[in-house]
Amino acid sequence: MTVLVTEERVLTEPAFAPAARTVDATKIYGKDQTEVRALDGVTVEFARGAMTAIMGPSGSGKSTLLHCIAGLDTLTAGQAFIGDADLSTLGDNALTILRRDHVGFVFQAYNLVTTLTADENIRLPLLLAGKKGDTAWIAKVVDTLGIADRLQHHPSELSGGQQQRVAVARALASKPEIIFADEPTGNLDSRAGAEVLGFMRRAVDDMSQTIVMVTHDPVAASHADRIVFLADGKIVDEMYHPTAALVLERMKRFGD
Repeated sequence: MTVLVTEERVLTEPAFAPAARTVDATKIYGKDQTEVRALDGVTVEFARGAMTAIMGPSGSGKSTLLHCIAGLDTLTAGQAFIGDADLSTLGDNALTILRRDHVGFVFQAYNLVTTLTADENIRLPLLLAGKKGDTAWIAKVVDTLGIADRLQHHPSELSGGQQQRVAVARALASKPEIIFADEPTGNLDSRAGAEVLGFMRRAVDDMSQTIVMVTHDPVAASHADRIVFLADGKIVDEMYHPTAALVLERMKRFGD
């Protein structure tokens, strides 16, 4: 077991397998003169029970990395794992089941079904899997997110912050091994964004959830235990126990 010490906190990294990882992950778009290497041999691990942020300038490959780890896109070469499952070896059905049963998603656009209530949206992945889920767990998630009084409302009747909290609750409802979040506060004002990030932090601290989040916001990234920095499809740096000021200073150096 490795213990990393900073002036602020101590992060203990378990010796057991990470929640997700990539090995020499490469993603190429186009050919010849139009070839773009969105990912260029990325090897990275994401610890269980921790929040990791992925940051970098526009076009650095951060969303591509997230989508490939989450099984939403395929690699050109290399491997991506969720737990012990090598995504490149799974057929479409097996990959669908893995994503449904072991992965949660929170995206910037919410992706709620407009004809369903908040409660139905939260339970939708479980319903599609033919499961009822853990009622006590779902109630705890809903209560912690402060949306218990909005469950019978449709998305059009909810604010942006409330819709995103419903999306977070949906991601947590099935107790997934890992949650992937792509700019989860990008469409929210600072207050709503802080509420969503605060809950995601508590999900890690109090519920042992694992979260991997892409963000461009230093304040959002400061909620993470660790940040992985990408540039030109490669990992160029990492930071443990970040503050917004430290992240902002590091991001400025991408322009050098």
